[in-house]
Amino acid sequence: MTIRVLVAEDEAIVRRGLRLLLESHADITVVGEAADGLEAISLARELRPDVCLVDIQMPRLDGLDVTRALAGPAVRDPLRVVIITTFDLDEYVYGALRAGAVGFILKDSGPALLAEAVRAAHGGDAMVSPSITMRLLKQFGATKPRSLLSPAVPLTDREVELVKCLAWGRTNQEIAQELFISLSTVKAHVANIQDKLRLRNRTEIAAWAWQNRLVTES
Repeated sequence: MTIRVLVAEDEAIVRRGLRLLLESHADITVVGEAADGLEAISLARELRPDVCLVDIQMPRLDGLDVTRALAGPAVRDPLRVVIITTFDLDEYVYGALRAGAVGFILKDSGPALLAEAVRAAHGGDAMVSPSITMRLLKQFGATKPRSLLSPAVPLTDREVELVKCLAWGRTNQEIAQELFISLSTVKAHVANIQDKLRLRNRTEIAAWAWQNRLVTES
């Protein structure tokens, strides 16, 4: 299956480079390019790509506004947005994830990680550049919990195991191997956890686990 990607980046040379990097992989094709935020929203709604790769700083509307419009809580049929940026700033990371992004990748992460982030988003996983993943999630753990471990429907012991794995940044494949269950079972558990916690993606589940002290740095 070919993954259809929309690239939103205001610098033409960077946009072209991203297209070339992505299309060097046989399973990825770029179906559209946008040079600003408004164009990104328009093209995304028209083309319905599998993944939107969105720069955080663009004219007219920035990447956070684009993400909210395409994947925010009020969006009925959200798209999968991966933010790409040169800026390793916590405020951008928090803003992107809260806006509904399922990934946050630094432009200097390298072509392999870029393709991996696109594949992860397409497969229902989330990816944040390794250089900031643990820092981000541990900082969530240092904040006051928004809620106690009391979802509307209690998590099962197995679901708690899954949540802990997600909190440490494990992929679905890694979780399947670690817990000796199938990949489809992992995906079913993640979907159930999202429903019970009323969260939109696995990154929010990981942040919830850190905030609620389900996992700790020690």
